[in-house]
Amino acid sequence: MRVDVVTKEYPPEIYGGAGVHVAELVKALRVLGAEGAGPLDVRVRAFGGLRDERGTSSYAVPDDLRGTNPAIQTLGTDLEIIPDVVGADVVHSHTWYANFAGHLASLLHGIPHIVTAHSLEPLRPWKAEQLGGGYAVSSFVERAAYEGAAAVIAVSDGMRSDILRSYPSLDPRRVRVIYNGIDVNAWHPTEDPDVLARYGIDPARPSVVFVGRITRQKGLPYFLRAAELLPPDVQVILCAGTPDTPQIMEEVHGLVHRLQHTRNGVVWIEQFLPRHELCTILTAATAFVCPSVYEPLGIVNLEAMACGAAVVGTATGGIPEVVVDGTTGRLVPIDQAADGTGTPNDPDRFVADLAAALTEVTGDPDRAAALGHAGRQRAADEFSWATIARQTAALYTEVTGSGR
Repeated sequence: MRVDVVTKEYPPEIYGGAGVHVAELVKALRVLGAEGAGPLDVRVRAFGGLRDERGTSSYAVPDDLRGTNPAIQTLGTDLEIIPDVVGADVVHSHTWYANFAGHLASLLHGIPHIVTAHSLEPLRPWKAEQLGGGYAVSSFVERAAYEGAAAVIAVSDGMRSDILRSYPSLDPRRVRVIYNGIDVNAWHPTEDPDVLARYGIDPARPSVVFVGRITRQKGLPYFLRAAELLPPDVQVILCAGTPDTPQIMEEVHGLVHRLQHTRNGVVWIEQFLPRHELCTILTAATAFVCPSVYEPLGIVNLEAMACGAAVVGTATGGIPEVVVDGTTGRLVPIDQAADGTGTPNDPDRFVADLAAALTEVTGDPDRAAALGHAGRQRAADEFSWATIARQTAALYTEVTGSGR
C-alpha cells in the first residue's frame, strides 16, 4: 500500500506540534512496514526547501504567487503537490495548509483522503489577525476537506467533540481518536550544568518552564500575569518564539518587561532549542506550565512528562487526557467563552487559579519530582508512537478496502 503524507511542516522545518507529529508518525510507519506488518510505502510531500531524505519530496510557493496573501501561497503550493499523488492508494494530510492538496488529490485520483486534525479553524478566530481575508480561505478549505474525507483522525476525545461540534454534518463514525505520541528514548531526563549556566538558569532554585509558540491559543499572557503572583524564589523560564502577529509579540514583550522589573530569575529564550538543551531545561524544571486556552492534545506536555517534569495545565481540550490531576501534575479549571476564542469568562480568576497551582507544585519539590516520575511512566505506557502507527495503518487498510 502506498500512502502519500502531505504536510506543511517536516524536518528540518518544524515550528509546532503538528510537525513533530508528522515526523514521528512517518518514522514509526516506515519501521512498521519494514518489520513486515504489511507492505507500506510511505512517501512525504512537504512544503519548504529541498530535503535529502529518501521518499520525501519538497514543494515551494510558485514564483508568481510570492507576495500574495499567505493563504493563497499555501493553495499554490498545494496545487504543485496534487499531480505527484497519482499512484497512491491513500492520501493523508495534516493541518489546513495541506488539506487542500489532500482533498483535491482524492477527487482527482479517486483515492481516499484521511485528515488528521491538529487544530480547528472555527476555534481559532484570532487567526484573522494573522491571515486577514486568508482566514476565510483557510476556513473554507478545512470545511471542504473534513466533510469530504474518508476519515478524520482526532488526536484526543476532546478534539473529536470539537470536530463534531464544528462540523455537525460529519458522520461521527468517520471521526476516529488516535492520540499524539512521544518517543521516550529521545525525550528523557538530561542533566547538563553547562546548558543551564549558558542560559542563566539556577538549578538550586525552583523554576517554572513554558515552551511554545507565541500565539493566542497558548495562553502565554495569562501565565505571565500569573507569574507575578509566584513566590519570589521561583524562576520563570520562557522558551517562546515564532509570534503569530506583531500585536501579540508586543503584548508579550510588555508583560515580560514588567515581570523582569518586579522579580529576578526571568529568562526568555526566543530561539529554537536543540533537543538536548530543551530536555536539560525541562529536566531541571520544578514544574512545566501549559496555560493554553485551546489545545487538542499538546505534544509539548508529553515532552515535558518524558523529561520528568510535573505538568500544570489548563483543564481544556485534550490536556486532561494527558495530565492526570494529582498524579502527573495539576489541572487548572477554566470557564471559557462559547464564541470559539477560548477566552476565560473570568480572566482574573483563571490567572489566580493558575498561580495557585504553580505555587503549590513549586513549593514542594519532592512532591513535584514524584509527579514528574509518574508523568514519564504514563508517557511511556500510554503514548507510544509504535502503537499510534499500528492504529493509523489499520485505518489506512480500512478506508482503502471500503470501496470509497
